[in-house]
Amino acid sequence: MKILVFITRIVVAATFIFSGFVKLVDPLGSTYKFEEYFGADVLNLEFLIPYALPFSIILILVEIILGVMLLVGYKPKLTSWSLLGIILVFLFLTWYSAYYNKVTDCGCFGDAVKLTAWGTFYKNVVLIVLIIFLVLKHTYMKPLISQVLAKWTTFLSFFVFLFITYYVLIHLPIIDFRPYAVGKNLPAGMEYVGDVEPPIHDFYLESLAGDDLTEDILTKDKVMLVVAYNLEKSDLDGFAGIKEVTDKAIKQGYIVYALTSSMGEEFEVIKNKYNLNFEMLFGDETMLKTIIRSNPGVLTLEKGDVTGKWSWSDYKESLEYLD
Repeated sequence: MKILVFITRIVVAATFIFSGFVKLVDPLGSTYKFEEYFGADVLNLEFLIPYALPFSIILILVEIILGVMLLVGYKPKLTSWSLLGIILVFLFLTWYSAYYNKVTDCGCFGDAVKLTAWGTFYKNVVLIVLIIFLVLKHTYMKPLISQVLAKWTTFLSFFVFLFITYYVLIHLPIIDFRPYAVGKNLPAGMEYVGDVEPPIHDFYLESLAGDDLTEDILTKDKVMLVVAYNLEKSDLDGFAGIKEVTDKAIKQGYIVYALTSSMGEEFEVIKNKYNLNFEMLFGDETMLKTIIRSNPGVLTLEKGDVTGKWSWSDYKESLEYLD
């Protein structure tokens, strides 16, 4: 029995740690997913949308810390019952998504692993069976080395994870699992292989006149895109640094555009305020949120290859890149 409990404990702990970690390095991805869940056409809890970021951070930290606690054997009864509670929440959300076809990707493993809605639900069914087993047999779970070490490992892990969360919110995800990561080729990511939908299926760039400039932009040697999915929600102070970056890029032969889902009038206000020397293109808001987890952020392209990505707070790094 002890061996069976130990194997189950390792499997469940590894699943929660992995699931928590891939979301921890990109908490804004989970935030956007919760905003989708809270929307009027899903759970109709729109009053919770402003709290999606703190909610996602708390849930991510709880998920990964419970995985660590289970792994090291700290407070096994509390840990197993807490895991049961959180997996019941996940089970409901994934069932709701699959049954009503509301959210096709629950984001349970962030952008690292994509599962179908029903595949995610069945995964959670297996997990809930394993966790119930651990709840019933929690007395067999002992610390891997000692209770004191298990305790301090848990606390130190929490503060490390909290720092990582803070860091990626100020900068960018430390691991980018999305098809717009540095080194990726966008045209290649847009190609169909049989009937399988490509990882990039909603990328388009439209001028104010309504012209599709996607292909033209993806064939240019030097392109810089200032991505701001929603100008009303942008960190406007960031445009001061972006002004420096874009001016330098233009001098070095880059074609520069702002890329946003906002109206042209909103961009003109910002353009005039910060004396920006470039025009804007339209893009889908969801697509822009996927491209870069910063509002605004900077992306450089070379014939469709992503050569650089920076948060507005890291504009000095992008200046160094242009040297």
